[in-house]
Amino acid sequence: MAQDTTVPKLNFEYWLDKAIEWGQATTLESQKDVCLHLPQLQEFLHQLYETIKHLGSTVAIQQFPLIGQLLGRLCWNPFVIGYDESQKTLMWCLCCLYSSEPQNAVELKANSWIRSLLCHLLCSSKWESNEAETSTFISVLGYTSADYYCHLVKNMVVSLVTELRENQFHGLNIQESTSASRVNAVSIFCVPLITLPDLIPLLETLLLYHGGSSKEILSSEFLEAVNEAFLKKKISLPESAVFSLWLRHLPSLEKATLHLLDQLFSIQLNSLEEVACVIKDSLLPQAASHPAVFRIVNEIFKNALMETDGTSEVVTIIQVFTQLFLQVHQNENKQ
Repeated sequence: MAQDTTVPKLNFEYWLDKAIEWGQATTLESQKDVCLHLPQLQEFLHQLYETIKHLGSTVAIQQFPLIGQLLGRLCWNPFVIGYDESQKTLMWCLCCLYSSEPQNAVELKANSWIRSLLCHLLCSSKWESNEAETSTFISVLGYTSADYYCHLVKNMVVSLVTELRENQFHGLNIQESTSASRVNAVSIFCVPLITLPDLIPLLETLLLYHGGSSKEILSSEFLEAVNEAFLKKKISLPESAVFSLWLRHLPSLEKATLHLLDQLFSIQLNSLEEVACVIKDSLLPQAASHPAVFRIVNEIFKNALMETDGTSEVVTIIQVFTQLFLQVHQNENKQ
């Protein structure tokens, strides 16, 4: 087989047979066998990841045509994904198979399947498991279920953040397209878990991540979900991450500006100080120091003036915003 000539030590068929034999580890015998083989399985998964991460999704699937069956079976084995290193490596392997620009129905279907598996892996870390086997496994380790899953998510986030930052530092060079696909996949499986507090460092790292590609590598669903959560104050992000979000995704900036206007029109504000507080809290005056942000915000304010025939409320909002913007600009010049 092709994989044997390229990486003889992978022993792919052996581990596929094992995954089929284990199933979902519902018997005591299979559970013991999984635990016995976990170190060797982790070594195999690491070798597999190192092999496919530079290939691109199409070549990886051509070289390992049964890789989907293997990874799928392992992802649904609670004793395999109960080990955080295996879970993390499975995630990265799946990300390598994700097509950032699917060309046909087969690749679209594969992407959908990969997203569901990635969400399953992270969601299984977010909520307490109902399976008695997994709960028993966790208790043997000396954890409560809640503590264990919290610890697992934190470890995964730290690991993902470290890898992304190292990738950014060293550059994407010849692996640019493959790396972009993996980053895109990571952003997608973050979407259902945006408001999970332990995920914030990963959100920040993704928003500040810029590969060598001229195209946006983060999914639009991710950017929209982060913006929505930020506007509704479900998450708190550093200013640099918010500014990067708006610069990479102008629809989010437009939505943030319209959200600010709606907010100011819908609440009773008794003083200019209260208006200033709401505007400053939006971070838009600070972000407007960037010319691209300023142009968008300015255009929306001009349209608001025209549509309302220059009502005093709109004029006041624009005046206060302008004062705050000038303050930020002056402070930046002093620094």
